[in-house]
This record gives sequence, C-alpha cells and structure tokens, in this order.
Amino acid sequence: MPKTSANGTQRAPLSRDKVLRTAVQLADEQGLAALSMRKLAQTLGVEAMSLYNHVQNKDDLLDGIADLVVAEMGVPEIGGNWKAAMRARARAAHETLLRHPWATGLIGSRLNVGPAMLRYVDATVGCLHAAGFSYQLADRAWNAMDSHIYGFTLQQVNFPLQPDEYASAAAQFLPLIPADRFPYMNALSQLVIDGKHTGIADFDFGLELILDGLDRLLESD
Repeated sequence: MPKTSANGTQRAPLSRDKVLRTAVQLADEQGLAALSMRKLAQTLGVEAMSLYNHVQNKDDLLDGIADLVVAEMGVPEIGGNWKAAMRARARAAHETLLRHPWATGLIGSRLNVGPAMLRYVDATVGCLHAAGFSYQLADRAWNAMDSHIYGFTLQQVNFPLQPDEYASAAAQFLPLIPADRFPYMNALSQLVIDGKHTGIADFDFGLELILDGLDRLLESD
C-alpha cells in the first residue's frame, strides 16, 4: 500500500529494486564518492534506517548497483558465431560502462556474485566452450577481453582531452618533443596536427586483435 510522505503526497512503497535504481541514478549524477546511505534516503524521501530493510549495508548496496549495471550489458548467445557474440558482448559492455562512468572501477574491485554477473559470466564461458575452447582457455579468453574492455573504458573516461582537442593539443606540445630528440613522437604529432591521423584510440582495433588471436589459438588447439 502506498505510504504518505511528510508533505502529504503518496509514494510507492520502498523495494530493493527501487533503492538500487535510485542509487545508480545518484551515482550517475554525482559520482560514486557522493553516494551515501543518508543522501540516498533523502532522495527517496525516507529515513536512512528504512534502507536497511532492503540492503544489508553499504557493501550490499554497492554489490547491488554493480549487478544492475552488469544486467544492462546483456548475455552472449551460446551456440552461434562465437566471434560475433564476443564482439557484441564487448561493445555492449563498453557502451554500458560509458553510461555509468563510476561502474568500471567498482565492478573491477569487488567479488561480484550477483545474479546478473553470474548469468553474464556463465553465458560467456558457455559461448566460448561451445565454440571449442577448453574451460581453461575460455577462462583466459574472457579475462583477456575484459581487460581490454575495462582498461580502455577507464582510459577513455579519465583522459583529459576531448577528441576535437587532439590536434590543438599536439600543436601546443610539439615544442616539448623536438624532432632531433624524439623523432618518432614528433612525426606522429605532425600527422595529428595536419589531420592525417586522429590520434583517437580505437576500441574495436584492440578488440579485433584479441578476437583474431583467440581464433588462431582455437584453430591450432
């Protein structure tokens, strides 16, 4: 039954899903460091103690929002084209983590055993194993792909320049890399300044290198 807030309006009863989704929204808007049980309770219009009917503690809250983000990534199909499935998986994960910039570090720093993560990893291993990878190689394969996904995302989120600033930044720093001391960096910077190279890191470039390497491993196994 809906409850009445202090201002007399009715609000839907609290649930774990509502608590976690509101926490994700707060983290998206203000960053993970700003997320506290008190601020979350204020946003929901409840007393802080009410949250503990739905999450055990701050750690449970963090595990829950990490799992919600993983749930947005989808799971790869088992039994189809494994490279296409892994390519789609990687791109979906990267796009999801860009929507929630705080989530990359959180997911990588916790023992995630929520239902979404378990389905995600199980389907990933299942897709690779169905394609012919041993369990050992499948484990190494998805970890290699995730290292690329999470590492690339962290770099992209934290890099101090926007893509349209690369050329001007290269021109600004060119005097610091004279051709007589740093010939290769200087030549590369000239290409960026002249518009012959964007200098922008390419997520798919690294991904395809990994997938092609795994494909060769599978063929030689």
